[in-house]
Amino acid sequence: MSKIGIIIRREYTSRVIKKSFIIMTFLSPLLFAAIMLIPLWLSTAKDTEHKTIAVVDYTNMYAQALPSNATYHFEIVQAPQQDIGKSKLSNDYYAILVISGNLMHDSTAVALYSQKQVGFELQSYIADHLNKYVENQKLEASHIPNIKQIIKASQSSIQVATIKLNANGQEIVTSSEVAAVIGALATFLIYLFIFMYGAQVMRGVVEEKTNRIVEIIISSVRPFELMMGKIIGIALVGLTQFLLWVLLTVIISNVAGIAMFGSSLAGIQQSTQLTAGTQSTAHHAILSIIQGLQGINFVEIIGYFIFYFIGGYLLYASLFAAIGSAVDNETDTQQFMLPVTIPIIFAFYAAFYSLQNPDGPLAFWCSIIPFTSPIVMMVRLPFDVPLWQKLLSSGLLIITFLSTTWLAAKIYRTGILMYGKKISWKELWKWLRYSNR
Repeated sequence: MSKIGIIIRREYTSRVIKKSFIIMTFLSPLLFAAIMLIPLWLSTAKDTEHKTIAVVDYTNMYAQALPSNATYHFEIVQAPQQDIGKSKLSNDYYAILVISGNLMHDSTAVALYSQKQVGFELQSYIADHLNKYVENQKLEASHIPNIKQIIKASQSSIQVATIKLNANGQEIVTSSEVAAVIGALATFLIYLFIFMYGAQVMRGVVEEKTNRIVEIIISSVRPFELMMGKIIGIALVGLTQFLLWVLLTVIISNVAGIAMFGSSLAGIQQSTQLTAGTQSTAHHAILSIIQGLQGINFVEIIGYFIFYFIGGYLLYASLFAAIGSAVDNETDTQQFMLPVTIPIIFAFYAAFYSLQNPDGPLAFWCSIIPFTSPIVMMVRLPFDVPLWQKLLSSGLLIITFLSTTWLAAKIYRTGILMYGKKISWKELWKWLRYSNR
């Protein structure tokens, strides 16, 4: 086995057997599921507390427009307008609703008083009922026969279907929403992996340099072999973790599907397709999502994801390795981190702005420029990027990470054995020139 191969094996095995790697690998899919399911479950849980709201209607026109339900009970009371704040109503009731004027002419003549901030649900409940009541009053005041039926008949909810035609003219139903979600998810994972594993390379270099272990290693291998072995080894750790996350997520999703719906995801898809013509709007929404997923070329998405992950990681990991080799501890890395992290953060924000217009100038240029393309291109791929743009982006990324690796290796070769000296940008430039001799 070559020396780089030995270093790759050392870096890989030393990280995958760590407790932190094992815990995060198996715990993260559960956390992802919890992040999606717990807010949904909490939003469906109903508030069982019975709340009584005093209604002080100085117009005697709108109090009857607020029906009580299982949660809210509206009680009409009398109170002087100027003493609402000093009255005992606030102690006896959850809130006090004061209607002080004709809402047909003044929509702000209503206020809700309480000792603590009321929830958005109560505020919306009151506003919705009063709005409907006032709208009906205005319609009746127009004296047009059957005006409610005319307005109801004129309402429309148009849904535009998106259908993609392939080279043979075959129609494939797609979904812009599904494509955007997949692109955003892939972008977030690339961003996360580049930052997380790139920083691991830097910390690993700083740690070995601090412990002087690197002096022993350098006696047997060249600095470039050490740097490349470390970068590739940690990249394999990242790919291993990503593949395990995908595998575990699929397993957990199917188990959750069986537990919640009595069928696997494939079974849900089949039953939904068979009954789509007779089921509710919710089933049509599920069918649209499934059809949108079927319109996505997942083989291409996963292939480019692996390519851009490796390309983007190699580009930034080599820079992180150069930073780690130039300093004596992690505190000193801050002065060099900003120029490296700014393109990553900019790419992350550009990616989400590109979701609105995947073919716009921002999306195009950021998916071509190598320092942002690994993150931004993942947003565009579900929207069918032309082949020449993908080839141009890939080619420039390969050329750039070869160049940055070459430059980083020069800094690494000099800095890895440099101790006790505060390094500046000017000093790094000198190291690059020394290496040319």
